[in-house]
Amino acid sequence: MNRSLRTVVVVAIAVGLAGAATYLVYTTIQSRPAIQVEVASAHAVVAAHPLTLGARLTADDVKLVPWPAANPVPGSFSKIEDVLDRGVIAPVDVNEPLTGNNLATKEAGVGLPPSIPPGMRAIAVKVNEVVGVAGFVVPGTRVDVMAITSQGNQRMARVVVSNVQVLAAGTRYDQEVAREGKALPSSVVTLMVTPSDAELIGLAGTEGQLMLTLRNPLDTAITSSAGTAATSLMGNQPAPRPVAQGAPVRRSAPAVAPAPTPAPPPPPAPPKPVMVIRGGVVKEIIK
Repeated sequence: MNRSLRTVVVVAIAVGLAGAATYLVYTTIQSRPAIQVEVASAHAVVAAHPLTLGARLTADDVKLVPWPAANPVPGSFSKIEDVLDRGVIAPVDVNEPLTGNNLATKEAGVGLPPSIPPGMRAIAVKVNEVVGVAGFVVPGTRVDVMAITSQGNQRMARVVVSNVQVLAAGTRYDQEVAREGKALPSSVVTLMVTPSDAELIGLAGTEGQLMLTLRNPLDTAITSSAGTAATSLMGNQPAPRPVAQGAPVRRSAPAVAPAPTPAPPPPPAPPKPVMVIRGGVVKEIIK
């Protein structure tokens, strides 16, 4: 047998052995029964569509979906009946689980009041197109409250409350307008403040005019300002020098007018001629 024939025989035997081994492994795997691993699952109530603040939940607003039992959502609900007729106190996205953090209790009702945290208060501020920052003070934004008051003839502007959240603008208290970046003209803005801040805003509203300044939501620093008086608008002007009370006032002596120079005497009158008539002859004599 020559060399080439031996090579062909060896290769053929190797391929046959490899094919036989592959077939045996394949048949062995196919003969084993399939093992199914069961994943323990529970159920959770999620939102069927985006839910806005203050909405009352109905059966069309929620749905029941499977949820891994090993990783339950704290405070979630497993029955749809547990969330019906409850108010939404925080915006909920679609397929987001409903919990006690975004739903009010059944006794709390619906609307804006259940969304006010314990210890906080809601106060309404009357605004116009200027005070409401051209309609961009919408639910969810944060503002500073500035008061412009008068003390006698002096007017002053000062921030009385800073970094407060807007709960509602007009009759709307959902954040859909804020997410879309649209303006919402309104005549009343409802703010969420502490009781002490509510007193400051109420007092400032009776003493002068209130204005709102819009903040960046990432800027959480407290606004520190001593206020600005109306005199600062004209720049720094030197004040008049005060006059000491009771100080003697020096008066300059009046100037004496010089004596008038007497006029020179008038020249003597020229002598008058005298007419003398003697023997019919007239003579003029000047004395």
